[in-house]
Amino acid sequence: GKWHIGMTFFDKAGKPINQNGLPAVKRIDYSRAIPDAPIHRGFDYFFGTVCCPTTDWLYAFVDGDRIPVPPTHIVDRTPLPKHPYSNDNRPGMIAPGFDLEEVDMVFLERSLKFLDNHAKQSPKKPFFLFHSMQAVHLPSFPGDAFKGKTKAGPHGDFIFEMDFVVGELMKKLKNHGMADNTLVIFTSDNGPHNEAKHNPERFKPSGPLRGMKRTLTEGGIRVPTIAWWPNTVPKNTVSEAPFYFGDLMGTACEIAVASKPEDLDSVSFLPTLKADSNKQLKHRYLYWEFYERTFRQAVIMKEWKLIRSDMDDSKIELYDLSKDIHEDKNIASEHPALAQRLISYMEEAHTPHPTWEVRGRVRRR
Repeated sequence: GKWHIGMTFFDKAGKPINQNGLPAVKRIDYSRAIPDAPIHRGFDYFFGTVCCPTTDWLYAFVDGDRIPVPPTHIVDRTPLPKHPYSNDNRPGMIAPGFDLEEVDMVFLERSLKFLDNHAKQSPKKPFFLFHSMQAVHLPSFPGDAFKGKTKAGPHGDFIFEMDFVVGELMKKLKNHGMADNTLVIFTSDNGPHNEAKHNPERFKPSGPLRGMKRTLTEGGIRVPTIAWWPNTVPKNTVSEAPFYFGDLMGTACEIAVASKPEDLDSVSFLPTLKADSNKQLKHRYLYWEFYERTFRQAVIMKEWKLIRSDMDDSKIELYDLSKDIHEDKNIASEHPALAQRLISYMEEAHTPHPTWEVRGRVRRR
C-alpha cells in the first residue's frame, strides 16, 4: 500500500530531486532504482505507492525499488466521480493502467498473493505484513463493486470497501490455518478528515472528540486501535492505555524475542494486549509536533494535555482530559506551574531544526 514517508528519486543527471509537485515528478528518471525504497529499509518485498495513491502528484505503482510502468501524462479528472468527497486529487502525472477507483483492490490482490505464497513456501515461519489502504482517505473513490452498496453515499461505500478488505485478509489467514497464531492490528494514522461537513447526520467520525486531521486536539491524534490474537488477546476487552505508533516496534520486538534499537523511544504494549496492566510500562509523557503553515506542539502527561500554537508560549491551552475530553475549558491560567512543566517536556522532546524553530520562553538548544 502507500508508503508515504519519503523515497529518493533522481533526475537524468543522477541528482536527487528534493522538491515536491508536478515539475519535480516530470524530472524523474524512472530507469534509476530508488535507493531508500522499503526493500532497502528492512522489508523483503514491497508493492505500493510513494504517496497517497489517489491524492498526490505521482500516480504510479512501485514494485520493489522501481516504477515498472512510469507515468506518461497528467491525470484526466473528467471521467472521475463528482461529489463532495471527490475533490482531493491533484493534477499529477499518471501511469497507463493506473485506475484511481480500483487502487485498494490492487493492494488487496498483492497482499492475498503474499499470504498464499507464504502458506505454500514457508508455513512454519513467522511473517510481517503491513497493508496500508487508500480507503478511507479522500477522495472517496470506491471501486465498481462497492458503488451504491450503502445508504451513506460514496464515502459510506468507501468505508464498506475498507471493511471488505479487512474481511478478505482475515478470511485468508483462517483459510491457511494461520489465524490462531497471528496478531492482527487495525488502526489509523490520524483522525478523520471533514466527512461530517457534507453529511453531519450520517457521519460523526470524531465521536465525542474535538478536531480532526491536522489538529492536535484529541480528534486529530487519538485514534482507535483493534488488536485480534486468538488465545492471547482476551475477547471483549477494552483498554484506555495511551500509546503511539513507535510503540508498535517495541511490541513486535518483545513478541519476536528480539532486541529493539537502544535509541528507540518505544514501549512494548504486549502486557496490555494480554490484559495484564500491572506489568505495563508507561511513557513519562507523549509528544506531538505538527507543521503545516504554522508550527504546533502538544504533550500529554497522565490526564493533562497542553497544546502550543505558532511556537509562542502566550498561545497555550491546558486541558484535564479526565474531565474534559472535548477540550472545551482551557485551564492554563489556573495551573501556571504545571503548564511550564509540560512546556519543558516539549523542549526536551523537540529536535532542533531551522525550519521548525521554537520561540518564546523555551530556550533554544
